[in-house]
Amino acid sequence: MRMFKNLLFTVVLLISTTIMAQSNQPPLSLEDLIPGGNSFNKYRVQSPSQVQWWADTPVQVKGDSVVTLPIDEKQTSKVIISKDNINKSISSIGKEPLATLGTISFPYGEEPVMMLTRGSNSYLYNLDSQTIEASFSLPKDASNNDFSKEGKAIAYTRDNNLYILDTDSRETAITADTDKGIVNGQAVHRNEFGISKGTFWSPTGNQLAFYRMDETMVTDYPLVDISTRIAELKDIKYPMAGMKSHHVTVGVFNRTTGQTTFLKTGTPKEKYLTNIAWSPDEKYIYLAELNRGQDTCKVVRYDAVSGKLDATLFVETHPKYVEPEHPVLFLKNDPNLFIWQSERDGYNHLYLYDTSGNMKKQITSGKWDVTDVLGFDVTGNYLYYVSTEVTPLERHIYQLSLKNGKTVQLSKEAGVHSALLSESGKYLIDRYTSQYNPGKIAITDTKRNKSYEAFAAKNPYKDITLPEITLGSLKADDGKSDLYYRLVKPLNFDPSVKYPTIVYVYGGPHSQLVDNSWMGQVRGWDIYMAEKGYIVFTLDNRGTANRGIDFENITHRQLGVVETQDQMTGVNYLKSLPYVDADRIGVHGWSFGGFMTLNLMLRHPETFKVGVAGGPVTNWKYYEIMYGERYMDSPKENPEGYAETSMVDKAGDLKGRLMLIHGDEDPTVVMQHSLQFLKSAIKKGTHPDFFVYPGHGHNMIGRDRVHLHEHITRYFDDFLK
Repeated sequence: MRMFKNLLFTVVLLISTTIMAQSNQPPLSLEDLIPGGNSFNKYRVQSPSQVQWWADTPVQVKGDSVVTLPIDEKQTSKVIISKDNINKSISSIGKEPLATLGTISFPYGEEPVMMLTRGSNSYLYNLDSQTIEASFSLPKDASNNDFSKEGKAIAYTRDNNLYILDTDSRETAITADTDKGIVNGQAVHRNEFGISKGTFWSPTGNQLAFYRMDETMVTDYPLVDISTRIAELKDIKYPMAGMKSHHVTVGVFNRTTGQTTFLKTGTPKEKYLTNIAWSPDEKYIYLAELNRGQDTCKVVRYDAVSGKLDATLFVETHPKYVEPEHPVLFLKNDPNLFIWQSERDGYNHLYLYDTSGNMKKQITSGKWDVTDVLGFDVTGNYLYYVSTEVTPLERHIYQLSLKNGKTVQLSKEAGVHSALLSESGKYLIDRYTSQYNPGKIAITDTKRNKSYEAFAAKNPYKDITLPEITLGSLKADDGKSDLYYRLVKPLNFDPSVKYPTIVYVYGGPHSQLVDNSWMGQVRGWDIYMAEKGYIVFTLDNRGTANRGIDFENITHRQLGVVETQDQMTGVNYLKSLPYVDADRIGVHGWSFGGFMTLNLMLRHPETFKVGVAGGPVTNWKYYEIMYGERYMDSPKENPEGYAETSMVDKAGDLKGRLMLIHGDEDPTVVMQHSLQFLKSAIKKGTHPDFFVYPGHGHNMIGRDRVHLHEHITRYFDDFLK
């Protein structure tokens, strides 16, 4: 599973950096700043909930009602429906009334039908007649729910099997595997390659494609649950780099015939079947097939009825790796053309192909990445996307004419923008923040390129004095790469004082910790430590995201080496500042950041006095295949690289104070990493400290998360301050 997705330490806290007058309020506490804290919600910026489109009408959940958002200054918000009215209808069919509205959507465009989900119950609610058109009551243990608006059915899993529930409350079992090593209808390949689910409805909802994963050949990995009187073994399937991987196939269930056909994807079985998409006529399924070495990607098409390979459309290769993350996207007005996303020219861009596999043209180009494709307008002539064209620190929204290639920037203000396109493409909901903007929502008329500010968040910290935050950039040692950083100065900063300094690091693929979003993406712990008199510094090194493929893959086969060089560029900058105490520099990170903490502590023991490494990778041979082999190749293919990047082998180089922290049921970076490091340290005569969170996985959640940050803070207070 992608490590950055698990890195909850990069929580973006909604705090202002505006220079404020001194207040009489005490400094913020960990209870205020850390998720799970008793007063954390008190200090969160309040913004509209579930903002989305009902055709071309923007709506939100406000309290116990669904209301509209105005699209211009002439409109006012109106109530669409209230929870009380919905509950009357729900009670009339013998169901329990809702305590809260739950999750809403409007799947049928302009039709007055709202999808409402609360717990295991879902309803299609008619807003005009205020009646329930259909209801779905899923089993309590159902998960991976996937609704087909066309087929009016929900696909879901129970344990490792796949089912469909229709509007007549009929449950159809699609699979019936009894071996726990066979998994149906769930995400596969440990959620790499853009995979986030395991079911894929056809355009009419008459067919359902799904993943079937055979893990029986993968080694069982033992996790232990100590909450019971006698500790219980909890085996998971964990394919480590260089070892046996699982086998995945794709099934196609036809609701009319009740039959399932599996795509004949052939051998070798150890490959990655990614980015599933249906053709508009439902005759074919498109896949991006990647070899285990991840250097060759085939975009292929299978016949949905026979399961036979229909065509190999084109092949992409790279001497390091290819990472497809987006399925083909068919044009709205031409089912014979589709858009493919690729980094083949060095940046993630859009390419137009026909269904014979011929590239018609490259649609976007430049030294910047497309980060999101929003969709088409009603005519299909315009495409909307988000990119880093202005700067890697921001995201902006663009309209692209597919006829002449002309682009128009639709986002107006600086910052990080995300957007939802209305059904016709006439409007956009633009949500954005910047360093000094806690959050705004604008409704943009895409034809006129005119935006109306529908919401501006208030700053809940307006009466509290906070530390100063600075964003900047440094040159890497290659002389050309910009490395962006964030510097948090101590509260009541005095330039004549020398302060202890902590480097907070992540540094791994698919991450970006510094940008022009609210507070520069600062974390609550950073603020807390700055209040206590520390400088906190974060830098995005080479190997991180949104800077092009060369910036990212320079770390290939040597994870941690180039990243450490770049982090040291940041440290040398810190040492040049008169208010940084060069004898009191510490480092902290989690997951890949834990690995980087070890790299910095062990490769530069003369620099770092204290470190805290959470959930750290200590040797990539203990990490999973999909991620590990992409960036390191296998241990057999790259023995020198695995040796050079092994923190276990470098445990004897420890000079400063180091604490490792691990959850004892971590299924992502298994605790073996920390234990192997400790074993090596004992053998080599060094003395790291170790702390375990029983019952936790890769992150600590709930109240224990506050305890975690208290524990980390105490360590730096004891040995760095």
